[in-house]
Amino acid sequence: MTEQAGSKGHVPLIEFRGVGKRFTVKGEPLQAVRDIDLKVREGEILTLVGPSGCGKSTLLNMAAGLFEATEGEVIYRGAPVKPYNNSVGYMTQSDHLLPWRDVIGNIAIPLEIKGLPKAQVVARVEELMETVGLTGFGRSYPNQLSGGMRKRCALARLLAYDPETLLMDEPFAALDAMLRMRMQIEIRALCRRLGKTVMFVTHDLDEAVAIGDRCVVFTGRPGTIERVVDVPLPPDRDILQLRKDRDYQEITATLWDVLAPAVGMGD
Repeated sequence: MTEQAGSKGHVPLIEFRGVGKRFTVKGEPLQAVRDIDLKVREGEILTLVGPSGCGKSTLLNMAAGLFEATEGEVIYRGAPVKPYNNSVGYMTQSDHLLPWRDVIGNIAIPLEIKGLPKAQVVARVEELMETVGLTGFGRSYPNQLSGGMRKRCALARLLAYDPETLLMDEPFAALDAMLRMRMQIEIRALCRRLGKTVMFVTHDLDEAVAIGDRCVVFTGRPGTIERVVDVPLPPDRDILQLRKDRDYQEITATLWDVLAPAVGMGD
C-alpha cells in the first residue's frame, strides 16, 4: 500500500520510498518488510502498530542508518540515510543504564563523548534532570530508582545528544498501567515543547492513539502498510480523560478493525 502525500504545509522529514528489507536466517532469505512508502512529517508523533515480527523495529533501524534497505531508499532531510544517522536518537524497551554510574553520570555520557568542558556538562545535566523530573536524584544509582525514574534517566541521556528525531521502540512496555500512562503524558508534552519528531513503536492501541498524531498499521510479515490513520485529537489532549472521549474510542476501534485480520482475529 502506498501512502498518500502529507497534507499541504507539512514537511516530510523522513521518507521511505518503495522500501523492502531482507535478512538471511540460517541460510534462508527472510523478507521483513516490503513496499513501504511512508512520509514522516517534521514535528509529528507517528505511532506504529502491527503484529509481532512485522518489521516495525526494522523501519526504526533503517531510519537510524543501522540497516540498509534491500529495495528502495530511506531519505532524511532530502538525502539518503547512511550509517549512522546522527540526527536521530534511539530508545528501546531496556534503559541500558550503567549500574556503576549514578543518574548524573549516566546522563553525562553523551556529553563526555562530545568532549564538552566539565562545567558545561554539569550545567546541561542539571537542565536535563529538571526537564524530565529527576531533580534531587542525581546521586542515585539505577538500582535505587523506580521503573519510571529509570525511564526518565534514559530519556534524559537520549536528549543529551539533542537529536531532532526520537526513535522509540516500545519504551514503556515493561511499566505498569498507571506509570505507563504518566510516561505517555510526559513524553508527549516534552516532545511538543522541544519540537521533536517521533517514530514510536507500540503493541498497545490505546497508547498509539493517546500519544500519536497519526498511526501506521502494518500487516503481518512481510510487513507492509495496511493503513495510515489520522488521530484528530487536540494537540494538548488530556490523556487521563481520553478513554471517555468518543473520538478516541472510535479511532481505537478503527485501529482494531484494521489490525484484527493481520493477527488472525478478523473475518
